[in-house]
Amino acid sequence: MLPEYFQGQPADIQNRLGVYHAHLLKWQKAINLVSPKTIEGAWHRHFVDSAQINDLLPENCRTLFDFGSGAGFPALVLAILRPDIDVHMVESDERKGQFLRTVSRETRTPVHIHTCRIEGLDIEGVPDVISARALASLNDLCGYALPYAQKNPDLELLFLKGAQAHEEIELALQHYDFDVESKPSITDSAASILRIKCLRSCE
Repeated sequence: MLPEYFQGQPADIQNRLGVYHAHLLKWQKAINLVSPKTIEGAWHRHFVDSAQINDLLPENCRTLFDFGSGAGFPALVLAILRPDIDVHMVESDERKGQFLRTVSRETRTPVHIHTCRIEGLDIEGVPDVISARALASLNDLCGYALPYAQKNPDLELLFLKGAQAHEEIELALQHYDFDVESKPSITDSAASILRIKCLRSCE
């Protein structure tokens, strides 16, 4: 059942989220899209968790890159909620890429799906925002994002992080300079969303 968090959304968006959820349950039986222990609570654990990023997107956000998209969290949820944003999802696993293409088609949500490693991404344009969820350490994420920050000084990074966020920040600051703001997650009291600006290398 659609959680209360989405009840205020238009019927079309609610329906598309429902289709997405149904495909997640179906495909999870064959492909390990998300942790099996979270599948029963997927609405809260994955969909609402992803949707909360929408409130943190800058007003001028027109293009979003999502690294390590996996089952589409948060990028595909954001694409459904925000059709005004050009969403690019980067996922190296071809099977997960096929899942993303299926959900995109079945929910009528136009997105760009790049089945390649982040380092091999080769597309024109520069993002306004880069997102990532449960992908890599903050230090590694900064390394992936740095080339785009060098092209766009106003780039913002939105990373969903767990209980070790503070430690990850301290480690990343040994190699990169950045401004960081931590927002508490609404789905997990131990988690947070890191908003990073002005990313640059110390080296």
